Amino acid sequence: MASPPHVLVVEDNELVSGALRVLLETLDTRVSTAATIAETLGVAEYDPPTLTLLDLTLPDGDGLAVVDALRTAGCKTVVALTGHDDDATRDRCFAAGCNEVLLKPVPARELMTRVAQWLSA
Repeated sequence: MASPPHVLVVEDNELVSGALRVLLETLDTRVSTAATIAETLGVAEYDPPTLTLLDLTLPDGDGLAVVDALRTAGCKTVVALTGHDDDATRDRCFAAGCNEVLLKPVPARELMTRVAQWLSA
């Protein structure tokens, strides 16, 4: 029996990451959280995620700095989560290798639908 997909939530706000964990676990996924670039790199190295939900503003730098490492580790889908609704931010995310860009706050129902689609792709 295959293990459930691994979703990594990279978010420095503990309330947000905790809420996302609870939501995502209802989809029969393994969920890890990371609050910094360093933690994200550690998870990617030891337990590569299938899907990463990536906040751009982290305490130790720009979240986009980890996209290449996530891809190298085998992460299929990287989704940027940002509060910046502008073309420059979207362009930067796609240039860094993100599959999608979602504007925070993402409605829970939309997020759950999209995550299920990404994991089934």
